[in-house]
Amino acid sequence: MLKTTWIALLLGFWSLLYLLNIFLRSYRKCARQYQEFEERYGISVSVAQVRWYSTSLNHLFLKIGQSHSSLLGGWFSLGIWFGIVAMVASLTLLVVMLCKTFIQDSSTEQVLTPVMPGINLPMSQILYYFVTLSVCGILHEFGHAVAAVREQVRVNGFGMFIFIIYPGAYVDLYTEHLHAISPLRQLRIYCAGVWHNFIIVVVCVALLSCLPIILLPFYTTGSGAIVTNVVENSPVYGERGLSRGYKLLSINGCSINKEEDWSMCIIDAIHQPTRGYCMSLDEINQLNTAKKVFKSVDGSIQCCSNTSLADLCFTYSSKGASDKKHACVAARPVTDRVSCSTYRDCIVYRDMACLHPSLPNNTYLLRILHDSGPAVLYVGDPHLLLYIVSVSGYIPRYTSLPVDLPNILDTLLKYLISLSGALALLNSVPCYALDGQWILTALIEHVCQKSIPKAKDRQFLANCILLCGTFVLVSNILLAMWTLLR
Repeated sequence: MLKTTWIALLLGFWSLLYLLNIFLRSYRKCARQYQEFEERYGISVSVAQVRWYSTSLNHLFLKIGQSHSSLLGGWFSLGIWFGIVAMVASLTLLVVMLCKTFIQDSSTEQVLTPVMPGINLPMSQILYYFVTLSVCGILHEFGHAVAAVREQVRVNGFGMFIFIIYPGAYVDLYTEHLHAISPLRQLRIYCAGVWHNFIIVVVCVALLSCLPIILLPFYTTGSGAIVTNVVENSPVYGERGLSRGYKLLSINGCSINKEEDWSMCIIDAIHQPTRGYCMSLDEINQLNTAKKVFKSVDGSIQCCSNTSLADLCFTYSSKGASDKKHACVAARPVTDRVSCSTYRDCIVYRDMACLHPSLPNNTYLLRILHDSGPAVLYVGDPHLLLYIVSVSGYIPRYTSLPVDLPNILDTLLKYLISLSGALALLNSVPCYALDGQWILTALIEHVCQKSIPKAKDRQFLANCILLCGTFVLVSNILLAMWTLLR
């Protein structure tokens, strides 16, 4: 879908929702019921934004935050150290990326690109993005809430929102309680969010590495690769092509034992010499339907009519004949024969030839063997198979199990690692309106009280650093948006 179409749809959706909200709030017959509905469920609509707010989770925050107080104190103290390291690392990284963009290469990938979805992404990946970003936001705010309860700061409520296309969450803390505690205790609360984002990364990396073991009771690995999706109307889609659930065995004799073998065998087929097939001269003469041999526009030799879908032009030579000949025969019975490089590789008790497909450059004949029927013959660019066929190395032990579940889990974990890590760095940046602002302010108050006794001077130092951090972050955001929209 075109970028302008996406933008038009977004503008239309938010405009319609906002106008509908105004109408329901002002229409006499339903205004009261609608306002009661908003208050009961905590839903509010504003310009390009929908919010949900509730106090129903407060009991859960209290229960967790008040149990094992000393253990939680050590846990969130570790978060302080991570928050400080992440703040320095994120600012340094953003400065380095900014310098590289302007000095060396304007096409350098931005750090913030993983946090911003591309407009041309498939719908499934956009769904992964929103789900994982919502999970990261919820667990981030969960950390703030539990740390606040542990430090005896009242939690007023918890909420979620969608701003244009960005999902997020927030926690409402009692401000007077928060300002009354010491800077060190404030740091435990401010750093808890990014600390939990980092823990998400660690847990997801561990789960990703252990995924084959976790799924072992339900899926086997190392015995092949299974097709999880085939793009509709592609060259290998249809009755004689590949279908979801087919177990792939080989490509041109290259065995497929795991997911990575699928791409490796395709690449090997490109770099290896063209595969030939043995056939007797008598059979060739009997099956040959070529009427004339001609040179096509792309430079390849052709001998089959354009209307033939099953036949293919083959080049061959035989014992005692120095000139190459051409024959138009059905491709399937030829590819069922023994493979060869020259006619010498074929059985010699009778006159044999080695047939090689006559194809344009970058076009290959691939024989894909699977467990659900006759081999699939593919003629075209092998690289295209990597985009139109999705495979998984997890083979279901039971037919009722979905073949794409391991791939979904693998993708979700990778998205969680990418987005949660990026959000941990992003929120640590000393920038206004981010966690980094409050982390920096509390850190300066805690460390510099003796060396800088005046509160105004400490605030001036914090503002100088925050201005620099905000400038660097905004510059990177603008560059990331330009990268996505160009």
